[in-house]
Amino acid sequence: MHTVVVGTSGVTASDVLAVARGGARVELSGEAVAALAAAREIVDALAAKPEPVYGVSTGFGALATRHISPELRARLQRNIVRSHAAGMGPRVEREVVRALMFLRLKTVCSGHTGVRPEVARSMADLLNAGITPVVHEHGSLGCSGDLAPLSHCALTLMGEGDAEGPDGVVRPAGDLLAEHGIAPVELREKEGLALLNGTDGMLGMLLMALDDLDTLYKSADVTAALSLEALLGTDKVLAPELHAIRPHPGQAASAANMLAVLKGSELTGHHQDDAPRVQDAYSVRCAPQVAGAGRDTLAHARLVAERELASAVDNPVVLPDGRVESNGNFHGAPVAYVLDFLAVAAADLASIAERRTDRLLDKNRSHGLPPFLADDAGVDSGLMIAQYTQAALVAEMKRLAVPASADSIPSSAMQEDHVSMGWAAARKLRTAVDDLARVLAVELYAATRAVELREGLTPAPATRAVIDAVRAAGVQGPGPDRFLAPDLAAADGFVREGRLVAAAETVTGPLR
Repeated sequence: MHTVVVGTSGVTASDVLAVARGGARVELSGEAVAALAAAREIVDALAAKPEPVYGVSTGFGALATRHISPELRARLQRNIVRSHAAGMGPRVEREVVRALMFLRLKTVCSGHTGVRPEVARSMADLLNAGITPVVHEHGSLGCSGDLAPLSHCALTLMGEGDAEGPDGVVRPAGDLLAEHGIAPVELREKEGLALLNGTDGMLGMLLMALDDLDTLYKSADVTAALSLEALLGTDKVLAPELHAIRPHPGQAASAANMLAVLKGSELTGHHQDDAPRVQDAYSVRCAPQVAGAGRDTLAHARLVAERELASAVDNPVVLPDGRVESNGNFHGAPVAYVLDFLAVAAADLASIAERRTDRLLDKNRSHGLPPFLADDAGVDSGLMIAQYTQAALVAEMKRLAVPASADSIPSSAMQEDHVSMGWAAARKLRTAVDDLARVLAVELYAATRAVELREGLTPAPATRAVIDAVRAAGVQGPGPDRFLAPDLAAADGFVREGRLVAAAETVTGPLR
């Protein structure tokens, strides 16, 4: 099994995905263990002094003015975990929780948190045992980190609360730890606080969204090319020299992908046939501009994610010169903004895909295709309601595009009076990504059927490869009305699992 080694300088996006989605094992580097021990010595020295130090010998948040005596400090650290594990609602997905745990371990190993090496080892042991804390949908405001979600993870580390075992069954955390030979952690000064203060949940969901959207944007280029072909559109608008004079890199990449998919098609360029056109509609002609803008948004979001992956997010932090300083690095604004930005871009990509689907189904605008791509229009309804479903998904995505990060709600007796709402931005983006895959699946379903209905004209080799692959995946072609939901579900899986892109790439080579 693949092993990810955690050092002091952060981790990569592929490391996070390997642990969260691939179940990779986790190990601590010798460098990380040494940094943990050195930082802990600083915390222990400060804990022995009479002067109060936030997070070490004081209360938290609005209660930071109280100095805590040494005999109460272990109880203080336990209590912050118990009281902050206050999430509600449905369980968060296993991959999100594993990303959350791993990213907190990443920051702990930076040597800036003051956590003991044995605590970090127990965090790695929990991941390696496949034990997943029960984390709930609601509880994070995205400031002071993802407090409630991280608290539920820390609670499991203490042997309290509930967790899911590697068999998928939720049981008391203490029982699961015992079965895997993991001793519950007895927290000491600062450690409870250090396990809770991070942007790890929203960052983990950002990284997984970027991974999914990379596939979906390539998929959208393929479905847009299929629709252009089915509508007898022109591929001249995809010429590299046209996109070079507006040098947005995402636009150029999208146009190049579409051009590669359409190479060798007999269906493109029929503008001056029986129903002459001067130009294709915007949803066809401007596909690279819209998808390209989304690609450039992805590039910006990746830059933010890379910076956050290299960060040590905690409060207070242990500095190399021995100071322990309070800060505001736990504020989720940088991550929250790009999470919202991605939801906007995804909604627009879905919107233009739905417009192409609608055009394929409308006999007045489809340039010779049967109404709703039906076998016997009137007796058959064809894909009429598939487009309704697609439109409903797009409508939901537009609602999800409303930014969460523009909101703020004060908490902690006005101590935490401006929050990022980054967790909420991440949660709605996950829904938007799922919806986008479904929207593209409907366009794929309609466009492949439409291309097959263009009898007498040969589609591009890449198009033919896509059609053959999607039919082999159980998505049926033209014919009388049938139970449509299974076909759409199969098309959805074909898109989100990357099989659509892989099918096109058997002819085009790697898409950009």
